[in-house]
Amino acid sequence: MDQYFQSYEELDIHQLMLSDKTRVSAYKTAIFNSKEKFWDKIVMDIGAGSGILSIFCAQVGAKKVYAVEASILADSIEQVSIENNMQDKVKVIHSKVEDIRSDSLEKVDIIVSEWMGFYLVHEGMLNSVLFARDNFLHEDGLLFPSIAKLYASPCQLPSMYDFWNNVCGVSMRCIGKKYRKTKSLKPEILLVNQDDILAKGKLLAWLDLKCISLEEIDLLGGQEYVSVCEKDGKFQGMCIWFAVEFPDGSELSTGPYDKATHWEQTIVVLPKDIEVTRDEPVAFKFELKRDVSYPRRYNMELSLLDAEEVEHDVPCGCYLTKCIVTKKYINDLDENESPAEC
Repeated sequence: MDQYFQSYEELDIHQLMLSDKTRVSAYKTAIFNSKEKFWDKIVMDIGAGSGILSIFCAQVGAKKVYAVEASILADSIEQVSIENNMQDKVKVIHSKVEDIRSDSLEKVDIIVSEWMGFYLVHEGMLNSVLFARDNFLHEDGLLFPSIAKLYASPCQLPSMYDFWNNVCGVSMRCIGKKYRKTKSLKPEILLVNQDDILAKGKLLAWLDLKCISLEEIDLLGGQEYVSVCEKDGKFQGMCIWFAVEFPDGSELSTGPYDKATHWEQTIVVLPKDIEVTRDEPVAFKFELKRDVSYPRRYNMELSLLDAEEVEHDVPCGCYLTKCIVTKKYINDLDENESPAEC
């Protein structure tokens, strides 16, 4: 068995995920808000884990739920379905979805899956969802969730940077520099205080799961972005988070302004801080590229750019002269086009 699936045989992991009320409630809300869509329909739950999403689907009236689970937890789903009197509706398939013959099942009406990993695509489970979409979902079928979005914003990291300045009255800045350099070599997973976010999040990727291809998720981001700082501060890292939308319009977001989840936020730590001021533009290029040698992981690359040489949004609220002039020109046009008062 793949080491990835073996890792999900630890019940501690499932307790952690099930204890994440924001996560579980978001799925339950989306499913229960869509009772009419699930009623008498055939559903596939990919990576069913403990089986809770399969039970939700059965509870709102699904005719049949295929709970696809590759780990030994498949046995537990059977027991959970019996415990909840849903054994006639929930059919457990102990397999990777990629190993199920497409002619062995009827087409399903809905695919449900909690496939998101850190920074959205870590673990590569989205591949399995798209495989199931292409092989088992009706052409007009639904996916829960249906849209995924990835965001980034410059941030401060006082807990990481300031700690070494004074340790019980002893300055250890020299160690702090080494510590930050080490931390900058790979992403960190932690909760960022919303007060330490320096700018509005920039949308790095918008994925429509109904039509996006496997090739399109090999590389996310890659464009040049400009974030405008909303306060004075220290640019010490890039905060990454994601949100997913369901067909009922509800959303599960893991951002610093939302309720904390077990995903927290993913941070690219800068080896040294950069002083920034309100309305200052921070230009960067951020890229997530699938690791060829280990496809369940992505390599992150953050490049800081010269804000003078990068194209800005129009209008842009930064303090560069070209953006101030452009913004004023647009405002003047709006004023001139406003209907005259009687």
